[in-house]
Amino acid sequence: MTGRPPVLVVTRTDDATADVVTTELHRRAVPVVRLDPDDFPAEVVLNARLDGAGLAGAIRTTTRELSLSQVRAVYWRRPTPYSAPAPLPEQDARWCIEQTRYGLGGVLASLPGAHYVNHPWRNRDAEYKPAQLATAVRCGLRVPPTLISNDPAEAHRFAQEQGPVIYKPLRNTDHLDANGRALTVWVDVVAPADLDAGVRKSAHLFQRRVVSVADLRLTAVGEHLFTVRIEGAPGMDWRRHYGSLRYTLIETPPELTGGVRAYLEAFGLAFGAFDFGLDADGRAWLYECNPNGQWAWFPDPITRRIASALADRLQYAGDPP
Repeated sequence: MTGRPPVLVVTRTDDATADVVTTELHRRAVPVVRLDPDDFPAEVVLNARLDGAGLAGAIRTTTRELSLSQVRAVYWRRPTPYSAPAPLPEQDARWCIEQTRYGLGGVLASLPGAHYVNHPWRNRDAEYKPAQLATAVRCGLRVPPTLISNDPAEAHRFAQEQGPVIYKPLRNTDHLDANGRALTVWVDVVAPADLDAGVRKSAHLFQRRVVSVADLRLTAVGEHLFTVRIEGAPGMDWRRHYGSLRYTLIETPPELTGGVRAYLEAFGLAFGAFDFGLDADGRAWLYECNPNGQWAWFPDPITRRIASALADRLQYAGDPP
């Protein structure tokens, strides 16, 4: 690809959030190359060279050729997990997948001079909820009392002392029943009596419930903070009630600004989606920060502003101030 350095968008085909940013970049006539690592090796050819001059070479898709030394910025969204060509025996497939992860994945994470939103290794580091909460406290953000444990007796004590207590998964992963139906684990209240020997089977996160009057979703794009007040959820987890919600873009509470920016700096993030509960006294309690959270489901005026901020960051990355 010649001309202006392109933006590389690393994501799956059906990523509506990436579509919004890509459309905005196209509107600005910014070249974009979109790549899903799952297309490798069937539809993607990698030729990376390393010598005294550093990393060079190209990645060729079915429609584009990307010079590895000419990428302006990388928008790392939600690529499909790496796969192996079929048919291969299980052990061979597993070996191929790991070689691709460390080969193609290593190249994509090492593009010289490229600005990442976010770098995939920074995303990985920031996805661990214990690290999120510990870092948030150090950055001056308010976090509800939390227990991470596989000890039923300790979980029972925590629920009695801090109740009401909620349970949430430490990571949202695919969980299917015998028929292939999704078994989503939602955030919900748990009583001490619910905490039986099953707790022993894995690590669990328990947290004192914040009796909230509203939720805040703060989407950070570099220095730009977009805080949306969310109201109308009839239950604990507002993600189950999108059709009932009301969204209002508000000024970011000043007491959150410094902590959020310190948090991004601590993890090396250019983007983060922070979830807070707002209690009756106006205090905001951090639940988590998704380093690659969704935002395109907001009403269009809010979505456009976030998309524009992301496009700015990708378009002007590396330009002199």
